[in-house]
Amino acid sequence: MMHGLQNLIGELEQDCSLNEPDRLRQRIDALDRLDAYLDGQLDGPLPAIITQSIAPEIYPRAKALYVRLEQANSELYQTIRLEIQRSAERYELLQRLASQSNQSDNTTSPTVGEGYDYLDELVSGVLQFEEPSTDIAQLPAEMVFYQPTPARHIFDLIHRVALTERDVLIDLGSGMGHVPLLAAICTSARSIGIELEAAYVDCARQSAQALNLNNVAFIQQDARTADLSTGTVFYLYTPFIGMILRTVLDSLRREAATRPIRICTFGPCTAIIAEEPWLEAVGPLETHRLAIFRSRN
Repeated sequence: MMHGLQNLIGELEQDCSLNEPDRLRQRIDALDRLDAYLDGQLDGPLPAIITQSIAPEIYPRAKALYVRLEQANSELYQTIRLEIQRSAERYELLQRLASQSNQSDNTTSPTVGEGYDYLDELVSGVLQFEEPSTDIAQLPAEMVFYQPTPARHIFDLIHRVALTERDVLIDLGSGMGHVPLLAAICTSARSIGIELEAAYVDCARQSAQALNLNNVAFIQQDARTADLSTGTVFYLYTPFIGMILRTVLDSLRREAATRPIRICTFGPCTAIIAEEPWLEAVGPLETHRLAIFRSRN
């Protein structure tokens, strides 16, 4: 164990490029590797079983590396937040980092499906959600426990849907607002999050306000009774099932009778929505990737 950790520390100490903004992915991988060697104990006293297997001079070097890499990440997140707040080329750095998810390297294995990766740490660092100040209400039957959409799928949505200033993206079951917030940052479209849980809505609004975003709104409401009349693109990460999903799909079908709309889906609801006769898939439906549908003429 000590030999492997010593080699890792030597490798990381010599790699000065790890401080560069574009090396976020590699920094997070390095932090994970350090954490794995030290059993997640870098922020506190080491268990005796670990101290017995590590030379006394190794731990301070590991700790110093860990602090340095985390500081580089914190500075990067703050730089991006300032770009967003000033609305000056506000998403160039964020999107450049996001584009790395499509590039393979030797440091990390590609993440598939609903797993999370370095982009989720990036988004968390940029959006900086406050923890809900109140308890989360128990979900009614047929509503699905909240889970954020993995960030790489949100960036994939933004790229493939090509939102413009004429679009209004409505996220049905928006949780803490990852999708509407990133769409508002990275595009000129308006975004709306509709979420039943008031505590999540509060968190999303606080994040939007802190970033000076004026093209996003969050509404605390049941999706079955929400006003969908302004939406051109709708997103669902399987927020509900059964009759609730059926009711919402019927509402969307009525909206599609008045104008063309697109529906983006992720998770188990995709298979159900693919059976809707008034919708057609845009491109092949790929397992573990967000699906896009458009209303038929």
